[in-house]
Amino acid sequence: MVTQPAQSPGSSRIKTRQDTRHILPWAIVALVAIGLALYGPIAQLEHYHDFADHRSWMGIPNAGDVLSNLGFAVVGGYGLALVLRTRHNAALDAIRTGYGLFSFALILTAFGSGWYHLVPDNARLVWDRLPIALACAGILSAVWRDTLEDGRWVDWLWAILAFVSVMWWWYTDNHGVGDLRPYLYVQFMPLLLIPLLQWRNNASVRERWYFAAAIGLYVLAKAAELLDHLIFQHVDYLSGHTIKHLFSVLAGLVIVLNYAHRKKEAEN
Repeated sequence: MVTQPAQSPGSSRIKTRQDTRHILPWAIVALVAIGLALYGPIAQLEHYHDFADHRSWMGIPNAGDVLSNLGFAVVGGYGLALVLRTRHNAALDAIRTGYGLFSFALILTAFGSGWYHLVPDNARLVWDRLPIALACAGILSAVWRDTLEDGRWVDWLWAILAFVSVMWWWYTDNHGVGDLRPYLYVQFMPLLLIPLLQWRNNASVRERWYFAAAIGLYVLAKAAELLDHLIFQHVDYLSGHTIKHLFSVLAGLVIVLNYAHRKKEAEN
């Protein structure tokens, strides 16, 4: 009879840490989902489409909120070009799809958000929210696969969830009160999980700073969105929602610059 060597206490502790590393993110994913399910439907703000800046420029209505989306196309185009240049670099296989989806979603955001802000209503809002949800899914799946080394199914999981989250809001909006819970879930999870995944898996300090800066800029963007009218009253030439777009563009740029750094590392 062949006996198996006894497992050392050290290897047992390592295995336990590895198991916990995988279980904790999934536990948070499940707990937040359960919490939102128990909370009940979350409706859109009653005056959501009432933005502060209605000024036109060169025949473009709501020009500030429309034209400030151009930055998304520039940053997304740059990011997508970087992803395509590294399509044969095996060292970036785990993160390439997520960053590719993120960059492509930024380009779609430029068109979807621009289209929505020309004549803001719920019908057009679908095309604004869908790219944003896909961008959140893309960057979360990239960090997830980079830190936990799970397979490509993670990319599909978050992308499908992002799509379903917006379709759920659209469906419920057309059959009563629109329920934003799944969409808010997709937006919130990267803010919560990315720092956790990086901390639990000892991501490089540089990588953590890139994402900390991006998350900080995104939080500022959401704050500017909520203070849209107040900011416009005091700044006059810029509304809070326009500033939201600019902060969001900068957040996207920081994430793309992180991929550029990873590309440089992989090529050296």
